[in-house]
Amino acid sequence: MTALPPVIWIYRILVLPGLVLAVPYFLWLMRRRGGHVENLGHRFGGTDPLPPKVAGRKRVWLQAVSVGEMLAIAPLLEAFRREGNAEVYLTTTTSTGYRLAQEKYAALTIGIGYFPFDFWAFSERAWWRVRPDLCILMEGERWPEHVHQAALHGVPVLSINARLSDRSYRRLMRFRSVVGPLSRGITRTLCAARRDEQRFKLLGFPAERLVTTGNMKLDVDIPLLPSAELARLRHELGLGDGLVLLGSSTWPGEEAALLAALQSARRRGLVASLLLVPRHSERREELRALLDGSGFTFHFRSVGPAPGPVDVVVGDTTGELRKFTQLADLVFVGKSLAPHDGGQTPVEAAILEKPLLHGPHMTNFRQIIRGLTEAGAVRKVETHEELTRVAVDLLADEAQRKALTASAHAWHEANRGATERTVAVIREMLRR
Repeated sequence: MTALPPVIWIYRILVLPGLVLAVPYFLWLMRRRGGHVENLGHRFGGTDPLPPKVAGRKRVWLQAVSVGEMLAIAPLLEAFRREGNAEVYLTTTTSTGYRLAQEKYAALTIGIGYFPFDFWAFSERAWWRVRPDLCILMEGERWPEHVHQAALHGVPVLSINARLSDRSYRRLMRFRSVVGPLSRGITRTLCAARRDEQRFKLLGFPAERLVTTGNMKLDVDIPLLPSAELARLRHELGLGDGLVLLGSSTWPGEEAALLAALQSARRRGLVASLLLVPRHSERREELRALLDGSGFTFHFRSVGPAPGPVDVVVGDTTGELRKFTQLADLVFVGKSLAPHDGGQTPVEAAILEKPLLHGPHMTNFRQIIRGLTEAGAVRKVETHEELTRVAVDLLADEAQRKALTASAHAWHEANRGATERTVAVIREMLRR
């Protein structure tokens, strides 16, 4: 494999002042969310010591970011362990992703760290420490310096579950003359959907290196809690015995609409509670102020078990959304109502066969939402007021909820298999 074109030097020149300007924001983020300080050296290429490479085993550097991506790679790591021909160094860029990786994958990897800042000195330092034989990037991860270092070291790069949001696509198209040459450092791109494959082609990615394998997130195996465990969790949260409306990964403004839905449901005589899971748990004081003026009783999960039944529960903890979703009778997908855009993932709720509501702005999950819509598994609401009205109507109509549930099941069964296809490609590359 040859090094990337001289355009990498332009990137290097531009990225350094960008990093300097980003330092204040990064320090603020560290203070707000925590989790980075103890491993800050990772971001400058100072990875923790890794064990010596084992003869007959390839070393894979796998980079994933979000909680959804971290959960989606579980079958890959299990496949590596089963086949015994590879060892994995896993990195992420968020404190949430790092904590989840430590909890779930410590036994399946040779190390877990933060991905280095994509600047020449830091990236090169990390590369000499990790010394991978294969580089795997999950979804939207396409770091130019990282890919360039792979080329310099003669290491293939595989982009898996690759996708492009509308915003990323529009932005990258403005720099198509640069994106095309940089993309040639990626050995193969396994796309989550046909639309993504077409977009990569238009950006200048070599067509012979592109293939659509499907969305790995649809293959995620979510352990179902036994009924006794669900009852215990329900009691701990203080949800009571009625219907549960879940706000999944909500953003500012959406919680108020869901509170209005709960109020309306109560006026209609429905026995219901609201479970709010904000996308960013550090918003708890903002939510506390909102709830203080709502007239509802409430409890925050981070405090511990609820003293008794409450009207509203705030799930301000990390890694429990899947469990909370199993308690829900109706789920609203957050970051989908104005002024927000992009949407949070509807995948886990759909896999768990929950009736789904979402706003009009789900651009980050366009293909998934289109499939769910065509299957009759979701309902779209345009405004905060419509969310309130439709949520109450569905809570009052069990038959409609069951119809959405059946459609979600059919959609999921028809869209499995991406992980198996991805593993087959990785297996082929490891043999080289």
